[in-house]
Amino acid sequence: MILGQISYLDCVVFLVFLTPQLLLHVGFWRTAILLLRALPSLTVQVILLPYQFIRERYLIPIEYRSPFVQRATVFQDIVIRCVRYAFASMPAFLGHVFFSKPVALPFLRFRMLRHGIFTRPLAWHEINRPGLHGIWITSNQQEQPDIIIYYCHGGGFSMGSSYFYMEFLLAWVSLLKDAGYRNPALFALEYTLVPDAVYPTQLQETLAGYKYVLSIARDPTRICVGGDSAGATLVLSFLLYIADHPEMRHQRPGLAVMISPWVTIISQNNRNTASDYLNSNSLELYGRQYIGPNVPADDPLVSPGHCKDMKKWVDASPERGWYFLFGSEEVLGPETRGLISLLKKVGVEVEANEERGGIHAWPVASLYLGETKNERLHGLRDIVRVIYDRIL
Repeated sequence: MILGQISYLDCVVFLVFLTPQLLLHVGFWRTAILLLRALPSLTVQVILLPYQFIRERYLIPIEYRSPFVQRATVFQDIVIRCVRYAFASMPAFLGHVFFSKPVALPFLRFRMLRHGIFTRPLAWHEINRPGLHGIWITSNQQEQPDIIIYYCHGGGFSMGSSYFYMEFLLAWVSLLKDAGYRNPALFALEYTLVPDAVYPTQLQETLAGYKYVLSIARDPTRICVGGDSAGATLVLSFLLYIADHPEMRHQRPGLAVMISPWVTIISQNNRNTASDYLNSNSLELYGRQYIGPNVPADDPLVSPGHCKDMKKWVDASPERGWYFLFGSEEVLGPETRGLISLLKKVGVEVEANEERGGIHAWPVASLYLGETKNERLHGLRDIVRVIYDRIL
């Protein structure tokens, strides 16, 4: 299922779905107090954001503009500026509501209706078991899948849901079908968000999700594990966990797809850029909340970038290697480059796509913000190409 670019109308409708959920989950008075407290900052931003937009987009020479602004459309530029402000200023519990199922699912249905889609093009249903929650998507519920994607969403461990990613996930399965797989399937994990739980709860849930997928796939080489941002961190942690448990090494997946991974949770290398919408201070705050008070921040299972044991990375690597996608302007870019370099040194198969001028998780964001169909699907098509090359 491939939908068109997000429109200004979509943005308005999203706010319509969001407002009652804020009142329901945050409360009228708490929401009002937050807005009043934020009013001075919002007033400044109402003036500052348009000024910065006009100055950086039209008044300074193009060679002095940030790499992202040089390549972005007006709509993309406006959206990313708003996201940058929200990431730096919005409390995590508000983000939790923004990306929740009660907001994201009605919005997806509206998007489908706006594009003339009245029935589900792919089957999906929720999996709810003790210690395991997620969404199962497949072309045909009655047939054995010939490829399964196991995906963990991003959101700083504090926000996000698989339903917020549904359009991206449905497009992924559709492209796998177009590529020649008979019955591609995908399982998207719903892990517990901070502050409801901290590490190692999320790692345990990731392991439970993989065991569920493995019980369906039967052959682990038919599984591609993937994630973006914090979700990619969970995948890295899960693979290192396998390396520590010899009895599980024969169950390693076929391939890992890492989209803008948060390799090292707390790192001086996570530095701000003029283009990215993330910032290092907020990342550190979210990261410390996830780690919790009882685990060292340099424990490789909570922060995989701290693992420098080459043999362990050999044991952790999927049977058919890794594929990394990230942007050259990412706050998390230096640590990602470091992990890629280490994996290449140990001799496992690694392919990396560092997009020039790209920002955090752009293969996901571009599906919604891309101006043309080719731009929206560029990242996903690269992913499907690599999967098809390595998992026939």
